[in-house]
Amino acid sequence: MMVGVMYTLLGGALWGINGSVSKILMEGYHIAPLWLACVREIVAGLIFLGCAAVGSRHALAAAVKSVREYPMYLFTALTCVTLVQVAYLFSIHWTNAGTATVLQTVNLLMVLVYVCIRGKRKPTVKEIVGVTLAFSGVWLLATGGKVSSLALPLPGLLWGLADAFSCACLAIIPVMLIAKYGNFVVNGITFLLSGLLLTPFVQPWKDVPRLDVRGWGLLAFTIVVGTFVAFWLYMAGVVRIGSMRATMLSTIEPVMATITAVMWTGAVFTGTDLVGFALVIVMSFLVQ
Repeated sequence: MMVGVMYTLLGGALWGINGSVSKILMEGYHIAPLWLACVREIVAGLIFLGCAAVGSRHALAAAVKSVREYPMYLFTALTCVTLVQVAYLFSIHWTNAGTATVLQTVNLLMVLVYVCIRGKRKPTVKEIVGVTLAFSGVWLLATGGKVSSLALPLPGLLWGLADAFSCACLAIIPVMLIAKYGNFVVNGITFLLSGLLLTPFVQPWKDVPRLDVRGWGLLAFTIVVGTFVAFWLYMAGVVRIGSMRATMLSTIEPVMATITAVMWTGAVFTGTDLVGFALVIVMSFLVQ
């Protein structure tokens, strides 16, 4: 259980750092969001498959030969990889980063409903308190406690809920496949498939950004650490501690995003930031 908690927390933390790195690449080097998503999905997918070929050769061969699993691979790639990236980007486009983050946190409620229906039970007191603390902490971090900062035009609301749905799916759908074939195999297939599906629309060979040494280093980080390592750790945590705990612990992401924004852009912590940190940290101890 503790190993799963640590994996999930570290995976969520790397996602948060990856958000800040991606923002630098998009704003500082003018990289298109979908270009970045497509490239890192393809490259991360190839890294996953390379690791699978070395350490899980038999599982990889079995996964490729199991044609009946192909529809599930496609569904997982679309909902747990492509939609996660695209819905969040469009949610930010129609609203703002704070609103998109708050809407994404609705995935806590979606996963809780799923877990309770599947287990034919009511939510526990710990789950209710944990969801409340996590949502409150993320809301404070994303909005500074100001309701007026929430922008909710209808397209933004719909894309935000789609993002929440895709994040909920990420904690539920791949679990059985990973239990059967392994983390590297399933992530490799779904990431590469998702990237290839985006390729005709993005055409990443066109308008390749001009990067200096720092830019290439940041691009390598967002692919290897922010995507490959982060997803591997998070899914390894989900398998060990379950969908509900993992979803709550993944709210460490906006905490790390805020911390790295302070470290790299000169932003300062506010009182509401510190309260938001405290709520998420208390929730992290609670769900153990």
